[in-house]
Amino acid sequence: MKKEKQPYFLIIGLGASGVSMAKFLHTRGKIVVATDIDASKTKIAEKLNALGIKTEIGFHDQKTFNNAAVMVPSPGIPLTNIFIQTAVNHGVPLTGELDIFTRYNDLPVIAITGTNGKTTTTTLIGDMLTSCGMIPFVGGNIGTPLVDRLMTKGATNIIVAEISSFQLDISRDFRPDVGVLLNISDDHLDRYENAIGYETSKWSMFNNQGHSDKAVINRSIKGFDALSQKLKSKIFTFSSQKNTWKNTNAKINSKNIEIITRQVAQTIKTDHLKGLPGAHNKENLAAAILACLAIGMDINGILKGLKTFKNMPHRMEYVKTLDGISFYNDSKATNTDAVIRAIECLGKNIILILGGREKGTDFSQIIQAVQQGVKTIIAIGECRTNIQKTFKNICPVLEVSTMENAVRTAFNKAFKGDIVLLSPACASFDMYDNYGHRGKDFITCVNAIGNK
Repeated sequence: MKKEKQPYFLIIGLGASGVSMAKFLHTRGKIVVATDIDASKTKIAEKLNALGIKTEIGFHDQKTFNNAAVMVPSPGIPLTNIFIQTAVNHGVPLTGELDIFTRYNDLPVIAITGTNGKTTTTTLIGDMLTSCGMIPFVGGNIGTPLVDRLMTKGATNIIVAEISSFQLDISRDFRPDVGVLLNISDDHLDRYENAIGYETSKWSMFNNQGHSDKAVINRSIKGFDALSQKLKSKIFTFSSQKNTWKNTNAKINSKNIEIITRQVAQTIKTDHLKGLPGAHNKENLAAAILACLAIGMDINGILKGLKTFKNMPHRMEYVKTLDGISFYNDSKATNTDAVIRAIECLGKNIILILGGREKGTDFSQIIQAVQQGVKTIIAIGECRTNIQKTFKNICPVLEVSTMENAVRTAFNKAFKGDIVLLSPACASFDMYDNYGHRGKDFITCVNAIGNK
Protein backbone atom coordinates (compact mmCIF):
# COMPACT_ATOMS: atom_id res chain seq x y z
CA MET A 1 0.00 0.00 0.00
CA LYS A 2 1.40 3.39 -1.03
CA LYS A 3 2.20 5.63 1.92
CA GLU A 4 0.08 8.77 1.96
CA LYS A 5 2.22 11.92 1.74
CA GLN A 6 2.20 14.51 4.50
CA PRO A 7 0.38 17.70 3.44
CA TYR A 8 3.39 20.02 3.62
CA PHE A 9 5.04 22.37 1.16
CA LEU A 10 8.79 21.77 1.01
CA ILE A 11 10.76 24.96 0.40
CA ILE A 12 14.18 24.12 -1.07
CA GLY A 13 16.78 26.85 -0.57
CA LEU A 14 16.61 29.69 1.94
CA GLY A 15 17.78 32.68 -0.03
CA ALA A 16 15.50 35.72 -0.20
CA SER A 17 13.01 33.94 -2.47
CA GLY A 18 12.81 30.80 -0.34
CA VAL A 19 12.43 32.68 2.94
CA SER A 20 9.63 34.85 1.56
CA MET A 21 7.86 31.85 0.08
CA ALA A 22 8.02 29.95 3.39
CA LYS A 23 6.57 32.92 5.26
CA PHE A 24 3.87 33.53 2.66
CA LEU A 25 2.61 29.95 2.57
CA HIS A 26 2.64 29.90 6.37
CA THR A 27 0.41 33.01 6.44
CA ARG A 28 -2.00 31.15 4.17
CA GLY A 29 -2.33 28.38 6.73
CA LYS A 30 -0.14 25.86 4.89
CA ILE A 31 2.17 23.43 6.64
CA VAL A 32 5.68 24.39 5.58
CA VAL A 33 9.03 22.65 5.85
CA ALA A 34 12.19 24.41 4.61
CA THR A 35 15.57 22.87 3.82
CA ASP A 36 18.96 24.30 2.87
CA ILE A 37 22.20 22.38 2.61
CA ASP A 38 24.13 25.53 3.62
CA ALA A 39 24.95 25.17 7.32
CA SER A 40 25.37 28.96 7.68
CA LYS A 41 21.59 29.48 7.38
CA THR A 42 20.98 28.70 11.07
CA LYS A 43 19.94 32.26 12.03
CA ILE A 44 17.40 32.39 9.23
CA ALA A 45 16.16 28.97 10.31
CA GLU A 46 15.70 30.16 13.90
CA LYS A 47 13.44 32.99 12.72
CA LEU A 48 11.35 30.57 10.66
CA ASN A 49 11.21 28.12 13.57
CA ALA A 50 9.81 30.89 15.76
CA LEU A 51 6.92 31.20 13.29
CA GLY A 52 6.22 27.48 13.49
CA ILE A 53 8.04 26.51 10.28
CA LYS A 54 10.18 23.38 10.54
CA THR A 55 13.67 23.64 9.02
CA GLU A 56 16.45 21.23 8.07
CA ILE A 57 19.76 23.10 7.75
CA GLY A 58 23.18 21.85 6.66
CA PHE A 59 21.84 18.65 5.11
CA HIS A 60 19.09 17.26 2.89
CA ASP A 61 16.97 14.28 3.94
CA GLN A 62 15.55 12.31 1.00
CA LYS A 63 12.59 11.20 3.13
CA THR A 64 11.64 14.86 3.65
CA PHE A 65 11.63 15.34 -0.12
CA ASN A 66 9.78 12.11 -0.91
CA ASN A 67 7.01 12.74 1.66
CA ALA A 68 6.24 16.32 0.66
CA ALA A 69 2.91 17.19 -0.93
CA VAL A 70 4.62 19.77 -3.17
CA MET A 71 8.23 20.86 -3.66
CA VAL A 72 8.99 24.57 -4.16
CA PRO A 73 12.65 24.97 -5.20
CA SER A 74 14.19 28.43 -5.19
CA PRO A 75 15.19 29.62 -8.69
CA GLY A 76 18.89 29.09 -7.98
CA ILE A 77 18.42 25.37 -7.25
CA PRO A 78 18.96 23.21 -10.38
CA LEU A 79 16.02 20.95 -11.13
CA THR A 80 18.57 18.21 -11.79
CA ASN A 81 19.40 18.15 -8.07
CA ILE A 82 19.45 14.46 -7.09
CA PHE A 83 17.11 14.95 -4.10
CA ILE A 84 14.56 16.76 -6.29
CA GLN A 85 14.82 14.22 -9.12
CA THR A 86 14.43 11.27 -6.76
CA ALA A 87 11.31 12.85 -5.21
CA VAL A 88 9.87 13.61 -8.67
CA ASN A 89 10.35 9.94 -9.53
CA HIS A 90 8.37 9.16 -6.37
CA GLY A 91 5.50 11.28 -7.69
CA VAL A 92 6.11 14.53 -5.78
CA PRO A 93 5.05 17.52 -7.93
CA LEU A 94 7.07 20.70 -8.43
CA THR A 95 5.83 24.26 -8.41
CA GLY A 96 7.54 27.64 -8.22
CA GLU A 97 7.21 31.25 -7.18
CA LEU A 98 5.51 32.39 -10.39
CA ASP A 99 2.66 29.89 -10.24
CA ILE A 100 2.03 30.42 -6.53
CA PHE A 101 2.07 34.18 -7.08
CA THR A 102 -0.31 33.83 -10.04
CA ARG A 103 -2.75 31.84 -7.92
CA TYR A 104 -3.17 34.68 -5.41
CA ASN A 105 -2.45 37.83 -7.43
CA ASP A 106 -5.34 40.03 -8.57
CA LEU A 107 -3.42 42.89 -10.25
CA PRO A 108 -2.22 43.42 -13.84
CA VAL A 109 1.35 42.28 -14.46
CA ILE A 110 4.12 43.58 -16.72
CA ALA A 111 6.85 40.92 -16.82
CA ILE A 112 10.34 41.44 -18.24
CA THR A 113 12.81 38.76 -19.27
CA GLY A 114 15.90 38.49 -21.49
CA THR A 115 19.59 37.74 -21.16
CA ASN A 116 20.65 41.34 -20.50
CA GLY A 117 18.96 44.56 -19.44
CA LYS A 118 16.16 43.08 -17.32
CA THR A 119 16.79 45.11 -14.18
CA THR A 120 17.32 48.39 -16.04
CA THR A 121 14.12 47.92 -18.05
CA THR A 122 12.12 46.80 -15.02
CA THR A 123 13.23 49.87 -13.08
CA LEU A 124 12.52 52.14 -16.05
CA ILE A 125 8.99 50.80 -16.36
CA GLY A 126 8.41 51.28 -12.64
CA ASP A 127 9.54 54.93 -12.84
CA MET A 128 7.42 55.58 -15.92
CA LEU A 129 4.30 54.07 -14.37
CA THR A 130 4.81 56.18 -11.25
CA SER A 131 5.01 59.32 -13.39
CA CYS A 132 1.76 58.25 -15.04
CA GLY A 133 0.01 58.20 -11.65
CA MET A 134 0.20 54.45 -11.04
CA ILE A 135 1.47 52.78 -7.85
CA PRO A 136 3.66 49.90 -9.04
CA PHE A 137 5.14 47.04 -7.05
CA VAL A 138 8.54 46.37 -8.62
CA GLY A 139 9.92 42.95 -7.78
CA GLY A 140 10.80 39.44 -8.86
CA ASN A 141 14.34 38.61 -9.91
CA ILE A 142 15.28 42.28 -9.35
CA GLY A 143 15.57 41.54 -5.63
CA THR A 144 12.16 41.69 -3.93
CA PRO A 145 10.26 38.37 -4.17
CA LEU A 146 6.84 38.68 -5.78
CA VAL A 147 5.07 37.02 -2.84
CA ASP A 148 6.21 39.92 -0.65
CA ARG A 149 3.53 42.00 -2.37
CA LEU A 150 0.92 39.39 -1.42
CA MET A 151 1.87 39.76 2.24
CA THR A 152 1.92 43.58 2.22
CA LYS A 153 -0.55 44.70 -0.44
CA GLY A 154 -0.74 48.40 0.41
CA ALA A 155 -2.04 50.70 -2.31
CA THR A 156 -0.30 48.91 -5.20
CA ASN A 157 -2.31 48.77 -8.43
CA ILE A 158 0.12 47.13 -10.89
CA ILE A 159 2.99 44.62 -10.76
CA VAL A 160 6.28 45.08 -12.62
CA ALA A 161 8.24 41.83 -12.43
CA GLU A 162 11.74 40.94 -13.57
CA ILE A 163 11.64 37.27 -14.52
CA SER A 164 14.55 34.87 -14.96
CA SER A 165 14.67 31.76 -17.11
CA PHE A 166 15.02 29.69 -13.93
CA GLN A 167 11.67 31.00 -12.72
CA LEU A 168 10.05 30.30 -16.09
CA ASP A 169 11.42 26.75 -16.18
CA ILE A 170 9.17 25.69 -13.34
CA SER A 171 6.12 27.76 -14.29
CA ARG A 172 2.98 26.31 -15.83
CA ASP A 173 0.32 28.96 -15.10
CA PHE A 174 2.08 32.34 -15.23
CA ARG A 175 0.33 34.73 -17.62
CA PRO A 176 1.51 38.37 -17.71
CA ASP A 177 -0.79 41.01 -19.14
CA VAL A 178 2.28 42.44 -20.86
CA GLY A 179 5.33 40.25 -21.43
CA VAL A 180 8.65 41.80 -22.50
CA LEU A 181 11.46 39.83 -24.16
CA LEU A 182 14.55 42.04 -24.48
CA ASN A 183 17.16 39.81 -26.09
CA ILE A 184 18.59 36.29 -26.07
CA SER A 185 22.27 35.34 -26.10
CA ASP A 186 24.18 32.35 -24.75
CA ASP A 187 24.04 32.16 -20.97
CA HIS A 188 23.58 29.64 -18.16
CA LEU A 189 24.81 26.78 -20.33
CA ASP A 190 25.72 25.05 -17.07
CA ARG A 191 21.96 24.75 -16.42
CA TYR A 192 20.74 23.95 -19.95
CA GLU A 193 21.74 21.17 -22.32
CA ASN A 194 22.18 23.66 -25.15
CA ALA A 195 21.32 27.16 -26.35
CA ILE A 196 17.95 25.99 -27.68
CA GLY A 197 16.86 24.93 -24.20
CA TYR A 198 17.68 28.39 -22.86
CA GLU A 199 15.90 30.13 -25.76
CA THR A 200 12.81 27.96 -25.25
CA SER A 201 12.75 28.95 -21.59
CA LYS A 202 12.76 32.66 -22.45
CA TRP A 203 9.99 32.37 -25.06
CA SER A 204 7.83 30.41 -22.60
CA MET A 205 7.00 33.81 -21.04
CA PHE A 206 4.21 34.03 -23.64
CA ASN A 207 2.88 30.44 -23.51
CA ASN A 208 -0.30 31.23 -21.58
CA GLN A 209 -1.09 34.62 -23.10
CA GLY A 210 -4.38 35.12 -24.91
CA HIS A 211 -5.64 37.55 -27.52
CA SER A 212 -6.19 40.33 -24.97
CA ASP A 213 -2.57 40.17 -23.72
CA LYS A 214 0.44 41.99 -25.16
CA ALA A 215 3.98 40.90 -26.02
CA VAL A 216 6.84 43.39 -26.44
CA ILE A 217 9.70 41.68 -28.30
CA ASN A 218 13.04 42.61 -29.81
CA ARG A 219 12.52 41.92 -33.51
CA SER A 220 16.21 41.20 -34.06
CA ILE A 221 16.11 38.08 -31.85
CA LYS A 222 17.12 35.00 -33.81
CA GLY A 223 14.04 33.06 -34.96
CA PHE A 224 11.62 35.93 -34.25
CA ASP A 225 9.57 35.52 -37.43
CA ALA A 226 8.80 31.84 -36.85
CA LEU A 227 8.41 31.91 -33.08
CA SER A 228 6.29 35.08 -32.91
CA GLN A 229 3.72 33.55 -35.26
CA LYS A 230 2.90 30.99 -32.58
CA LEU A 231 1.82 33.66 -30.08
CA LYS A 232 -1.83 34.55 -29.48
CA SER A 233 -1.05 37.93 -27.92
CA LYS A 234 -0.81 41.29 -29.69
CA ILE A 235 2.85 41.91 -30.51
CA PHE A 236 4.74 45.21 -30.20
CA THR A 237 8.27 45.18 -31.67
CA PHE A 238 11.45 47.22 -31.29
CA SER A 239 14.82 46.97 -33.00
CA SER A 240 18.10 48.78 -33.53
CA GLN A 241 18.87 46.81 -36.71
CA LYS A 242 17.74 48.57 -39.88
CA ASN A 243 17.06 45.36 -41.77
CA THR A 244 14.25 44.57 -39.30
CA TRP A 245 12.61 48.00 -39.23
CA LYS A 246 9.72 47.18 -41.55
CA ASN A 247 6.45 47.34 -39.54
CA THR A 248 8.46 47.76 -36.31
CA ASN A 249 6.84 49.81 -33.53
CA ALA A 250 10.08 51.30 -32.19
CA LYS A 251 12.98 52.00 -34.57
CA ILE A 252 16.21 52.78 -32.72
CA ASN A 253 19.22 54.65 -34.07
CA SER A 254 22.12 56.51 -32.45
CA LYS A 255 20.17 59.71 -31.85
CA ASN A 256 16.51 58.83 -31.38
CA ILE A 257 13.74 56.28 -31.09
CA GLU A 258 10.83 56.51 -33.50
CA ILE A 259 7.67 55.18 -31.84
CA ILE A 260 4.77 54.17 -34.10
CA THR A 261 1.67 52.49 -32.65
CA ARG A 262 -2.05 52.98 -33.23
CA GLN A 263 -2.16 55.51 -30.41
CA VAL A 264 1.24 57.22 -30.75
CA ALA A 265 3.56 58.50 -33.49
CA GLN A 266 6.49 60.28 -31.89
CA THR A 267 10.25 60.65 -32.21
CA ILE A 268 12.14 60.61 -28.90
CA LYS A 269 15.66 62.05 -28.81
CA THR A 270 18.13 59.87 -26.92
CA ASP A 271 21.60 61.25 -27.66
CA HIS A 272 21.51 63.35 -24.47
CA LEU A 273 20.62 60.50 -22.09
CA LYS A 274 23.90 60.01 -20.22
CA GLY A 275 22.26 57.74 -17.66
CA LEU A 276 21.58 55.17 -20.39
CA PRO A 277 24.87 54.73 -22.28
CA GLY A 278 25.17 52.43 -25.29
CA ALA A 279 22.87 51.07 -27.99
CA HIS A 280 21.68 48.27 -25.71
CA ASN A 281 20.20 50.78 -23.26
CA LYS A 282 18.30 52.45 -26.09
CA GLU A 283 16.71 49.05 -26.70
CA ASN A 284 15.83 48.80 -23.01
CA LEU A 285 14.27 52.25 -23.20
CA ALA A 286 12.23 51.41 -26.30
CA ALA A 287 10.97 48.22 -24.67
CA ALA A 288 9.96 50.11 -21.53
CA ILE A 289 8.05 52.75 -23.52
CA LEU A 290 6.19 50.12 -25.54
CA ALA A 291 5.33 48.13 -22.40
CA CYS A 292 3.82 51.21 -20.77
CA LEU A 293 1.89 52.10 -23.92
CA ALA A 294 0.65 48.50 -24.14
CA ILE A 295 -0.81 48.72 -20.63
CA GLY A 296 -2.59 51.96 -21.55
CA MET A 297 -0.31 54.73 -20.24
CA ASP A 298 0.00 58.23 -21.75
CA ILE A 299 3.21 59.01 -23.66
CA ASN A 300 3.72 62.35 -21.85
CA GLY A 301 3.68 60.67 -18.44
CA ILE A 302 5.99 57.95 -19.74
CA LEU A 303 8.57 60.48 -20.91
CA LYS A 304 8.33 62.36 -17.63
CA GLY A 305 9.38 59.18 -15.86
CA LEU A 306 12.39 58.87 -18.14
CA LYS A 307 13.71 62.23 -16.92
CA THR A 308 13.93 61.01 -13.31
CA PHE A 309 15.60 57.69 -14.11
CA LYS A 310 19.11 56.93 -12.86
CA ASN A 311 21.08 53.96 -14.17
CA MET A 312 21.38 50.98 -11.83
CA PRO A 313 24.57 50.20 -9.88
CA HIS A 314 27.07 47.72 -11.34
CA ARG A 315 25.84 48.33 -14.90
CA MET A 316 28.37 50.40 -16.84
CA GLU A 317 28.75 52.43 -13.64
CA TYR A 318 31.41 55.14 -13.79
CA VAL A 319 33.52 54.98 -10.63
CA LYS A 320 36.22 57.66 -10.97
CA THR A 321 39.23 58.84 -12.95
CA LEU A 322 42.73 58.52 -11.48
CA ASP A 323 45.75 60.02 -13.28
CA GLY A 324 43.66 60.23 -16.45
CA ILE A 325 42.60 56.56 -16.20
CA SER A 326 38.83 55.97 -16.00
CA PHE A 327 37.32 53.06 -14.06
CA TYR A 328 33.95 51.45 -14.89
CA ASN A 329 32.08 48.86 -12.83
CA ASP A 330 30.06 46.50 -15.03
CA SER A 331 29.91 43.61 -12.55
CA LYS A 332 26.38 42.73 -13.68
CA ALA A 333 27.83 41.63 -17.06
CA THR A 334 27.65 37.90 -16.33
CA ASN A 335 27.64 36.68 -19.95
CA THR A 336 29.60 37.34 -23.13
CA ASP A 337 26.91 39.41 -24.86
CA ALA A 338 26.92 41.93 -22.01
CA VAL A 339 30.71 42.27 -22.29
CA ILE A 340 30.49 42.88 -26.03
CA ARG A 341 27.96 45.66 -25.42
CA ALA A 342 30.19 47.23 -22.76
CA ILE A 343 33.24 47.23 -25.03
CA GLU A 344 31.22 48.70 -27.90
CA CYS A 345 29.95 51.42 -25.59
CA LEU A 346 33.38 52.46 -24.27
CA GLY A 347 35.31 52.14 -27.54
CA LYS A 348 39.08 51.57 -27.39
CA ASN A 349 42.05 51.57 -25.00
CA ILE A 350 40.30 49.24 -22.55
CA ILE A 351 42.00 47.10 -19.90
CA LEU A 352 39.40 44.42 -19.26
CA ILE A 353 39.01 42.55 -15.96
CA LEU A 354 37.42 39.27 -17.03
CA GLY A 355 36.47 36.02 -15.29
CA GLY A 356 34.68 34.40 -12.38
CA ARG A 357 32.65 31.23 -11.84
CA GLU A 358 33.01 28.67 -14.60
CA LYS A 359 29.59 28.01 -16.19
CA GLY A 360 30.38 26.76 -19.67
CA THR A 361 31.13 30.25 -21.01
CA ASP A 362 32.36 30.37 -24.62
CA PHE A 363 34.85 33.24 -24.40
CA SER A 364 35.62 32.98 -28.12
CA GLN A 365 32.37 34.89 -28.70
CA ILE A 366 34.04 38.11 -27.53
CA ILE A 367 37.30 37.75 -29.49
CA GLN A 368 36.19 40.21 -32.18
CA ALA A 369 35.17 42.83 -29.60
CA VAL A 370 38.45 42.34 -27.73
CA GLN A 371 40.43 42.78 -30.94
CA GLN A 372 38.67 46.07 -31.60
CA GLY A 373 38.86 47.69 -28.17
CA VAL A 374 40.91 45.82 -25.53
CA LYS A 375 44.64 46.38 -24.87
CA THR A 376 45.10 43.91 -22.02
CA ILE A 377 42.98 41.33 -20.19
CA ILE A 378 43.29 40.78 -16.44
CA ALA A 379 41.94 37.27 -15.76
CA ILE A 380 40.41 36.42 -12.37
CA GLY A 381 38.42 33.58 -10.80
CA GLU A 382 37.87 29.96 -11.78
CA CYS A 383 37.99 30.82 -15.50
CA ARG A 384 41.54 32.22 -15.48
CA THR A 385 43.11 29.32 -17.35
CA ASN A 386 40.29 29.17 -19.90
CA ILE A 387 40.63 32.91 -20.55
CA GLN A 388 44.41 32.60 -20.95
CA LYS A 389 44.00 29.83 -23.54
CA THR A 390 41.35 31.77 -25.48
CA PHE A 391 43.09 35.13 -25.70
CA LYS A 392 46.84 34.38 -25.47
CA ASN A 393 47.29 35.09 -29.19
CA ILE A 394 44.88 38.07 -29.21
CA CYS A 395 46.28 40.38 -26.54
CA PRO A 396 48.34 40.21 -23.33
CA VAL A 397 46.55 38.20 -20.60
CA LEU A 398 47.62 38.50 -16.97
CA GLU A 399 46.26 36.08 -14.35
CA VAL A 400 45.64 37.32 -10.80
CA SER A 401 44.03 35.79 -7.73
CA THR A 402 42.17 38.72 -6.11
CA MET A 403 40.23 41.80 -7.12
CA GLU A 404 42.78 43.98 -5.37
CA ASN A 405 45.54 42.49 -7.52
CA ALA A 406 43.36 42.88 -10.62
CA VAL A 407 42.70 46.57 -10.04
CA ARG A 408 46.31 47.31 -9.04
CA THR A 409 47.68 45.42 -12.06
CA ALA A 410 45.27 47.17 -14.44
CA PHE A 411 46.22 50.58 -13.02
CA ASN A 412 49.94 49.85 -13.37
CA LYS A 413 49.48 48.76 -17.00
CA ALA A 414 47.27 51.72 -17.95
CA PHE A 415 48.24 55.06 -19.46
CA LYS A 416 46.44 58.39 -19.42
CA GLY A 417 43.27 58.09 -21.51
CA ASP A 418 42.89 54.34 -20.91
CA ILE A 419 39.80 52.72 -19.38
CA VAL A 420 39.81 49.96 -16.75
CA LEU A 421 36.60 47.98 -17.16
CA LEU A 422 35.30 45.27 -14.83
CA SER A 423 33.01 43.29 -17.15
CA PRO A 424 33.50 39.66 -16.10
CA ALA A 425 31.26 37.60 -18.48
CA CYS A 426 30.88 35.20 -15.54
CA ALA A 427 28.91 34.64 -12.38
CA SER A 428 30.56 35.81 -9.16
CA PHE A 429 29.98 32.87 -6.83
CA ASP A 430 33.55 31.53 -6.90
CA MET A 431 34.73 34.61 -4.98
CA TYR A 432 31.63 36.60 -3.92
CA ASP A 433 28.08 36.32 -2.63
CA ASN A 434 26.69 37.94 -5.80
CA TYR A 435 27.56 40.39 -8.58
CA GLY A 436 26.78 43.35 -6.30
CA HIS A 437 29.31 42.14 -3.74
CA ARG A 438 31.88 41.82 -6.54
CA GLY A 439 31.13 45.30 -7.88
CA LYS A 440 31.43 46.87 -4.44
CA ASP A 441 34.80 45.19 -3.92
CA PHE A 442 35.97 46.58 -7.26
CA ILE A 443 34.93 50.09 -6.23
CA THR A 444 36.65 49.67 -2.85
CA CYS A 445 39.87 48.60 -4.57
CA VAL A 446 39.71 51.54 -6.99
CA ASN A 447 39.17 53.98 -4.12
CA ALA A 448 42.08 52.40 -2.26
CA ILE A 449 44.39 53.32 -5.15
CA GLY A 450 43.08 56.88 -5.02
CA ASN A 451 43.66 57.10 -1.28
CA LYS A 452 47.22 55.84 -1.62
